[in-house]
Amino acid sequence: MKIGVFDSGVGGLSVLKQIKEKIDFADVIYYGDSLNSPYGSKSVEEIQKLCLKIAEFLIDNRVNIIVVACNTATAAALETLKERFTSVPIIGVVEPGAAIAIKESKNKKIGVLSTPLTAKSKVYEKAIKKINPKSEVFQKGCELLCPMIERGWESSEKNLNLLKEYIHQLPEEIDTLVLGCTHYPLIRDDIEILIDKKIVDPAEEVAMQVLFELNKLALRTGFKKEKKEKVKVDYFVSGDIEIFKKVGERFLGEKLSNVYQPLTD
Repeated sequence: MKIGVFDSGVGGLSVLKQIKEKIDFADVIYYGDSLNSPYGSKSVEEIQKLCLKIAEFLIDNRVNIIVVACNTATAAALETLKERFTSVPIIGVVEPGAAIAIKESKNKKIGVLSTPLTAKSKVYEKAIKKINPKSEVFQKGCELLCPMIERGWESSEKNLNLLKEYIHQLPEEIDTLVLGCTHYPLIRDDIEILIDKKIVDPAEEVAMQVLFELNKLALRTGFKKEKKEKVKVDYFVSGDIEIFKKVGERFLGEKLSNVYQPLTD
């Protein structure tokens, strides 16, 4: 079995990390579209076009499931992808994130840090209120964080002050903060320094949904799940491979091999 995971760059590695921890019988193809990062400043139409092309690449490489490991892409393109590609399950990151936020929050006042497009779409507010209409959701779009993380975030006073500016624009009464961009778990340590709230990373719940879908597929097809000694990951990076490897290796704590530049039209 093979899992396809894609993001606008390195952010989806936070989802990949959880998938590798929870699923030991399937290999992974990871597509980081760092050439076109950040997605959060693009139009919905631009994002849909990029996502359709990446999904086609993954399906051509015979994946059994696609994970849209990007909140912005989930907000802009998930339904479009599901309509276009019906042969494989396609999972986004917003609904799993909303579900775990509702579960963790005591007072149902939930903050979300995200890209500007994700915040503007109010996709988290819609998903959370669908589960619990009485919840209050406060979203803050952070224009600068994603590109800074993509280039290699440093825990400097200047960067912490910028992060503090974004966080402090959320109401004090929230008791739960959703990392509504898959890049943000890469700087979770710095976020935890600045906010004393329950922090939700949707990645773990996404990995559990992937496992559920693959188990269903195995039952339906008679696929015999066998534990792999090591899950193989092939990385396809549309932008600078060396920067991707540097940031990715620091976050995952391992050397990244099998990193390729995808063929372009």
